[in-house]
Amino acid sequence: MKNNYLNMLGLAIRAGKCSLGEETIVKDIQRNRAKLVLLANDTGPQTMKKITYKCKSYQVPFAIVDDRETISHAIGKSQRVAIAILDAGFAAKIQSLLGN
Repeated sequence: MKNNYLNMLGLAIRAGKCSLGEETIVKDIQRNRAKLVLLANDTGPQTMKKITYKCKSYQVPFAIVDDRETISHAIGKSQRVAIAILDAGFAAKIQSLLGN
């Protein structure tokens, strides 16, 4: 089941339905573009606090998933700790695969 959400995450990246980078993700949350935010479980405390606070403030669902190496490998980019899913369909499917 875990690999299924990583496969879906890879598809979302290739479809251009994700944003990466802390500042970009925060802007997407504020503009109501982000439908789901995925955070690595080894994200730094400041970044974790900032992004989870924004998600809670703007009622954007978020999930703490695998470590940064695993999610970075799934999207084909190095050292990524946070990913915002911008498409409602991908977000719903990933949430169902995560069991949320």
